[in-house]
Amino acid sequence: MFQVEKKILDNGLRILVVPMKNSEAVTIQILVGVGSKNEEKKMNGISHFLEHLFFKGTKNRSNPGDIDKEIDKMGADHNAATSHEATIFWIKSAVKNFDNILDIISDVVLNPLFKEEEIEKEKGVILQEISMYEDMPQRKVVDDLLWLTYGDQPAGRPLIGKNEIIKKIRRSDILKYQKENYSAKNTIIIISGGIDKRETMKKISQSFKNFKSGKIVNAQKTKITQKSSRIKIINKQTDQSHLIIGFPCFSMFDERRYAFNILSAVLGGNTSSRLFMEIRQKLGLAYYVGSWGWLQKDTGMLGIRAGVSHDNFKKTIQKISEILSDIREKGISKTELKDAKSFINGQMALSFETSDQVADFYGEQELFYNKIIQPEDILEKIEKISENDILRLSREILIPEKLNMAVIGSHKNTEDKQELFKKIFKI
Repeated sequence: MFQVEKKILDNGLRILVVPMKNSEAVTIQILVGVGSKNEEKKMNGISHFLEHLFFKGTKNRSNPGDIDKEIDKMGADHNAATSHEATIFWIKSAVKNFDNILDIISDVVLNPLFKEEEIEKEKGVILQEISMYEDMPQRKVVDDLLWLTYGDQPAGRPLIGKNEIIKKIRRSDILKYQKENYSAKNTIIIISGGIDKRETMKKISQSFKNFKSGKIVNAQKTKITQKSSRIKIINKQTDQSHLIIGFPCFSMFDERRYAFNILSAVLGGNTSSRLFMEIRQKLGLAYYVGSWGWLQKDTGMLGIRAGVSHDNFKKTIQKISEILSDIREKGISKTELKDAKSFINGQMALSFETSDQVADFYGEQELFYNKIIQPEDILEKIEKISENDILRLSREILIPEKLNMAVIGSHKNTEDKQELFKKIFKI
């Protein structure tokens, strides 16, 4: 779909330039191969903490707020995010401001100050962020499911960290973690938009030529030791019951990932999916309900989420169980297969409308697969998936013994309800 120009500097930094004809915008994205799965237990949350601190003052913009003011004056957008396996920084602006945003984002990544007083201030911000998520059961229940599935290893710990750990992190910890993980070899820079690839490559190479080489960092490998299903019910005063179900599966490198995308779409990936049609449209049991797919470098999960009234909770669980059993036993229809492929095709087309979306796609390809897989190649693989492929995959993944479920809501007698839900799912 797009012509991608790639260059590797002498220090190991990978640069991708993706010109977009007729685009008036440009995105510079810096993708670092470090996330919460790289953390030791005693430093849980430091990746996310560090991401915050990069914007709190640099060598050339020493005062907190200088970066935000400069970006806002251009009418540009910027943000950063941390996941289990990567940290991302980006600025998106009008093409005419490219030199300015390059100067800013290179300063952010190469010259952070990490002032002691700013570290202490930001601790308070993150502690408030943790409290906010604690008050969002639909968000908190995700962490509960990951802990239920993976336990006390990086994949199971909260990405944002815990209060007691965040409070103890010191500037020396920050500097050590940055030195170990933020290096040229562990970083990819993606520039997409209405730019000239030759001139852009030259400017990026110049700005980052002194980035220390370092090394590629490997995260701790996730181990799956679970042999039977697990159900956890958290009794908390809420207006709704928020449930999440997960079936552990393979990684993002497995060829079954193409069938996985179709299965997720049919199960609950859109408003005509089985979960949405049955639970919301026909029965009116939930406002939000659907499925989600989560594939990482060493693990994966197919999941279901819903928020329902306490009175309708059991009925919703029964309907979900019926839908899962039907797909596992009968598979999907030819029409569902065709519609799911068409849906994925259309969604992929929409995902390439803006420069930041293009940067996301190609950056992830390079970071995780170490090569560029073009959209048309992905769609070609998806087009080859058959009904039998989906049936076989559903029988491999959607089995009761693999089911994990976390629930937050006003539920007393949780042990009795755990047994009831096990019976419903025939565990």
